[in-house]
This record gives sequence, structure tokens and C-alpha cells, in this order.
Amino acid sequence: MWLQPATATAKPEVRPFITDDSRVIGYRLAQLEAWARVEKENFQQWLIVAYGPTAKIEISVGGVFGVEEHPDGDRRQFSYALPLIQGKFLFREYRPGEWPGIGMVVGTFLPNGIGSFRPSGYGSFGFLTISQVFGQREDLLLHGNMGANYLYIDRSNNVVGTWGFGTQVRTLGGFHLVGELFSGDPYVPGTGTAYQVGFRHFFSDLFQIDMTMGKGIGGQVILPYWVSAGIRLVSTRFQRPSRPMRL
Repeated sequence: MWLQPATATAKPEVRPFITDDSRVIGYRLAQLEAWARVEKENFQQWLIVAYGPTAKIEISVGGVFGVEEHPDGDRRQFSYALPLIQGKFLFREYRPGEWPGIGMVVGTFLPNGIGSFRPSGYGSFGFLTISQVFGQREDLLLHGNMGANYLYIDRSNNVVGTWGFGTQVRTLGGFHLVGELFSGDPYVPGTGTAYQVGFRHFFSDLFQIDMTMGKGIGGQVILPYWVSAGIRLVSTRFQRPSRPMRL
């Protein structure tokens, strides 16, 4: 068994955005995204693993665990939810000087777990992505999402529209400023409108760190102020070397 070296197809992905971009991890590449999110009443640790079985498809599996304030308000309790299952399909990748990229994301977060992190019912989400980049070094990235969350609770069907706009600006080297405005987090059905700002720094196409802060500004469920920090690691999968031809 051996680890095949990564190639230029290991393009930057979308963490720490809530909105998604029109790009996938790449053929036979694997990715780990891990981030912590701190709010007033809870601490969340997210882990998501992604793999590219083809150049146009990305499959992700993950979950969240952490601690939250108990309903009685005088102690903390452990909470978790899994699995998150998501598929991303790329119709067209974005490149400098070309037409925008277009993709589609569909997924589900099954109601397994304990505490408030556990989804309140069976649900799924789906949205279209469009992205445009400017500058040969991808100095400015713009992307938008439009879709919906579906949630089945107590024999009731609920469909909530989602949308979002995000931007990324290169400043110096691999350091980028990021910001977005969105309504509805695909992983948390029913959340309202919120903003998020921060940075992401690429040490290489294979390793990045990021940090953001955000807050809800509208909707029936207003998200509390939060701070998040995360990392992203990319590698190819292990595979057997080809056998030498016998003469």
C-alpha cells in the first residue's frame, strides 16, 4: 500500500462558509474538515469526511458532538447528532476568465443522537450553487445558493426556503478575508437570517485554518452570537501500486 502524492486537483473548498461553492474535492482525493463552534449556551465540535469518487462528485459523511446547557439551566449535558450525509454534484467548475461554475448539493441529517443537537425529525436539504472568481490567483470569489430544507415532524411536512451570498478576498499570500449573508443553515433547519465574517489562510492546497464570528439578525429562530475555528486537511487515498509487467 502506498500514498499517492496529491495533485493540482486539490482545490480550495468552502469551509468556513455556511453557503457552498461550485467546486468539488477532486477525483480520488479525501478531505477532513473539523471545526469548533462556541455559543452562549453550547459548545459544538463538527467532523466531516469527504471523498471524490469521480471528478464531478463529492460524498460527505459527518456529525456533531459537544456540551449544551441543560433545560433546567443549572448544569451542562453531553449532546450529539449523526450521521450527516451529503452529495455534491458539479455541472461546471469556475475558473478565472470563464463563465460561472454551477453545482448542486443534496443531503440529509438523520434524527439520531441526544440533546438539542439531534434533529427534531426526518429531513433533507437541497440547493443550487453558482460561483464566479476574478483574477488569475483567484483574488476575489463570489458565490450564491438557493434551495430549501424539508423536515417531517409529528406527521407534518415543513418546507423552508434557503438562500445565501458569500465572498472571499485574497489579501496577502494565502490569507483571505471571508464574509457571507444567509437565511437558513442546511444543517440546522428553520434558522433565520444571519451574517458571518472572518478569515481563512491556505498554507497549501492541502492544509488551511480559519476563524469566524457571526450572529443572527432575523427570522423566527434567531441564531445567537457565535465564534468558530477550524482546519481542513486533504490527501489522496491509499491504493495499491500497479504490478510490473513480466517479460
